[in-house]
Amino acid sequence: MTYDINGKVLFITGAARGIGEAVARAAAARGARVALVGLEAERLERIAGELGPQHAWATCDVTDQASLDAAVKHTVAELGGIDVVIANAGIANHGTVATSPADVIARVLEVNLIGVSRTVSATVAEVEKRRGYYLLVSSLAAFTALPGMAAYCGSKAGVENYGNALRFELAHRGVGVGTAHMGWIDTDLVRDVKADSSTFEDTLRRLPPPLGSIATVDECVAGFLEGIAKRKRRVFVPKSVGLLAGLRPVTFSWLGDLPIMAQAKKMVPQLEEQFHRTGRAFGRTSVGMGGPKD
Repeated sequence: MTYDINGKVLFITGAARGIGEAVARAAAARGARVALVGLEAERLERIAGELGPQHAWATCDVTDQASLDAAVKHTVAELGGIDVVIANAGIANHGTVATSPADVIARVLEVNLIGVSRTVSATVAEVEKRRGYYLLVSSLAAFTALPGMAAYCGSKAGVENYGNALRFELAHRGVGVGTAHMGWIDTDLVRDVKADSSTFEDTLRRLPPPLGSIATVDECVAGFLEGIAKRKRRVFVPKSVGLLAGLRPVTFSWLGDLPIMAQAKKMVPQLEEQFHRTGRAFGRTSVGMGGPKD
């Protein structure tokens, strides 16, 4: 059976730009009512205004439980409840663990993993009332690893297994749980990294699909909406990412290490030098230390 989102309330974190904004617009076009949640108030207000009065928005830091609870309370007051939660807010730092302040690494883990768990805790009572669905945004990074992405890969692997356990816990309550695993998507986050690092672009060119491919936001939106409609346990964008999920015993073995390790001694110093030169721990459109991170 198809889970029709027409008339359903979708609570979307990280909705001010990128994947979150695009999913909100597409869902609204299909008759859903959306609650846009994030830290960029002006963008959220503008997007909600463009979508119409049947939608809502709230400023919210997913690492602050009181902030999340207030956003949920506002959503319920404005839209009557919550059917679907898309835990999408996320950031990625620039640089390696050895060259990044500890607070930068911790912030990525806090937003991407702890932010997902806090979002679930804030919404679960409302989602249970409507026997709804969670889509927790993980990544292709849960199935592989690249230098310069330790915090990001760790956080996204954590989201996947958190979602696995949550699925069992909520099944008897009639709530579905899925995790989304995307490769590189043409968003501000990816464009920021490309702008700051020629080594990143060179690495992508050497990697085989889907590791080296960049998908469009529209492809991602289609995958998310299909996942919600079918209440999937896994959403892969592009679908070939699913092949890598099955190859984890190889990618995380000594054999899988070989091609990356062969490049790491040259690649890592280059990455560190390039990001040191920019002086940015996060991309131009993502402020990781207490600012916007949609």
